[in-house]
Amino acid sequence: MTTDMDIIAGNADLEALNREIENPEQLRAYKIPYDGYKPLLLPRILGTFLVACGNIVYGNKPSYLKFRAVEVIARVPYHSWASAAFTLLTCFYNDENRAMRLSKVAQYSRIAQDNETMHVIVISQLAKQEERSGIIRHSIIPMFFAFFYFIASYLLYIIRPRWSFELNYLFESHAFAQYEEFLATRGEELRNKPILSDFLNWYGRHPISQYDFFLSVRNDELIHRNQAVRDIDMERDVTHRRRAWLIFGILVFGIGLLALFCS
Repeated sequence: MTTDMDIIAGNADLEALNREIENPEQLRAYKIPYDGYKPLLLPRILGTFLVACGNIVYGNKPSYLKFRAVEVIARVPYHSWASAAFTLLTCFYNDENRAMRLSKVAQYSRIAQDNETMHVIVISQLAKQEERSGIIRHSIIPMFFAFFYFIASYLLYIIRPRWSFELNYLFESHAFAQYEEFLATRGEELRNKPILSDFLNWYGRHPISQYDFFLSVRNDELIHRNQAVRDIDMERDVTHRRRAWLIFGILVFGIGLLALFCS
């Protein structure tokens, strides 16, 4: 089976792994080893808060418009990791091993962010056809969620990367479960709905029906979930925690000075 870390090589590897786990047996073998992973307390609190707020606003049941909101938010941690990695590279460029690790995180983040962008663009087009949206609930509120998630993911990564990866593990686990329920409850309906998308063609994914598309999105979320656990590097996390706190303090001090200057 294709390994998780191979997907950082490019979209072709991500697509190959996605197709591979369409097989139920391969999916089970890929999923089970990480089902029992237990995040630390802070990520669990933040993850529970995010999921609970989403369920309050969009309901517990999956829907096209709920998926659109989920995918607007799901892009965010990868953007924040890339930004945080570049911030840390400014400080750790003399540490070649650390710089290589950060560069790999930034590279994977760009690939995952492109993947999530594909999700939100295609699902947005489907939502226009299937459900009626409101600008506040389905456009403005997801942007506020995304802003909060970006700040949280960025700061957590700067302070302790494990926290940020575990928060993403929880969010992607929720997304996977929602898509799984959607396929189980509306599978026959989705199989009878063709899907046409110029963006999908450009991206390089060619589902025949909406069922095929949502199945591939479900698999993407599982890949992202597993990768979040694999990206946890506890040893380096501990080694660089003191430096990370120093950088965090410098960032806060700099932002404070900038705010004072602007006022």
